[in-house]
Amino acid sequence: MSGRWLAGKAAAAVVTLVFVIVFNFFLFRVMGDPTTQFTRIPNITPTELADLRSDYGLDKPLLTGQFVDYIGDTASFDLGTSQRSRRAVWTEIKDALPWTLLLVGVGTLLATLIGSWLGVIAATRRGRNSDNGLLGFSLFTYAAPEYWIGIILILVFAFWIPILPAGLQMTPGVEFSSWVSEVTDVAEHLILPATAMTLMLLGQYFLIMRSSMVDVLTEDFITVKRATGLPWDRVVSRHAVPNALLPLVTLSAIQFGAVVGGAITIETIFSWPGLGELTFQAINDKDFPVLQGVFLVFSAGVIFANLLADCLYFYLDPRVKAD
Repeated sequence: MSGRWLAGKAAAAVVTLVFVIVFNFFLFRVMGDPTTQFTRIPNITPTELADLRSDYGLDKPLLTGQFVDYIGDTASFDLGTSQRSRRAVWTEIKDALPWTLLLVGVGTLLATLIGSWLGVIAATRRGRNSDNGLLGFSLFTYAAPEYWIGIILILVFAFWIPILPAGLQMTPGVEFSSWVSEVTDVAEHLILPATAMTLMLLGQYFLIMRSSMVDVLTEDFITVKRATGLPWDRVVSRHAVPNALLPLVTLSAIQFGAVVGGAITIETIFSWPGLGELTFQAINDKDFPVLQGVFLVFSAGVIFANLLADCLYFYLDPRVKAD
C-alpha cells in the first residue's frame, strides 16, 4: 500500500511536469511572435530577419516543427540562447542557481527555526503579553512587502549605520588571499538579503506553528502525559512539538512558489546574482528564451518540493500510512 501511494505521488509529479513543459512552450508563443524583438535591431533588413527566424527555428510549423524541436531540446537540457548575452540559457541558469539556492536556503532555514521556536513560546504563553507581542510582530512581518523590508535594511545597515554592504554577492575587484576570506566576504554580503528573506517568511511559520501548537496542547494525550507526572517542558518538547511540526512540512512546499516570487524581488533590490535577478533582467530585455528557461526551472522546483513534502509527510505521520 505504501509503495503504491508513493508511486502515485511520483506519477502525479511527472504528469504535472509534462503539463508544465507543454504549457511553457505555448505560453511564450501566446505572448507574441518572438521575432518582433529582433525588429528592435537598428536597420535590420528583411533578409537578416529571415535568417534570424531560421536560426531560432521560428520558420518551422508550430506543432510539427517548433514544438517537436522544443521537446527534444528540453529533454537534452538545451534551453536555447539568450538574446541579451548570446550565451546558452542553461549556462546562465547554472551560473545563477547556486546563489539563489544559497539565499533561499539560508532564509528558509532561519525562518523555519526562528518562526517555529517563537511559535512554541507564544503557544505555551497564550494570552500573555509575550504572546501578544510576538503575534503582533509576526503579523507585521507577514504583511510587510519584501521590497519594503529590503529597502529599510539597506537604509539602516548600509547607509545610516554603514556596517554591511548594500548589494552584490562579493566585493568587486578584490583578489582574495584565501578561500576563507572569500567565504567571509560572501557571508557579509549575504546578511542583508538573507535577513530580508527570513523576515518575509517568518510570520507565516510563526502563525502556523502557534496555531498547530495551540491545537496539540488541547489534545487528550497531552493531558495524559501531564497526569503521569512528566514535567511541562518535557511534555512540550518531546510530545507536543513533534506533532505540531507536521503542518510546517506542507507549508514549506506550498510556500515554495511564494519564496520564488520573493527571491525575485529581494535579489533585484540587493543585486544578488541569482535566478531572481536573472528573471528581472530578462523581463526588462524581453529575453524570451531566458524567461522560458527560468519559468521551467522554477516550476520544476515547486513540483519537486511538493513531492518531497508528500514523502516526508508519509514517514512523519503514521495516519497517512494507515490510509
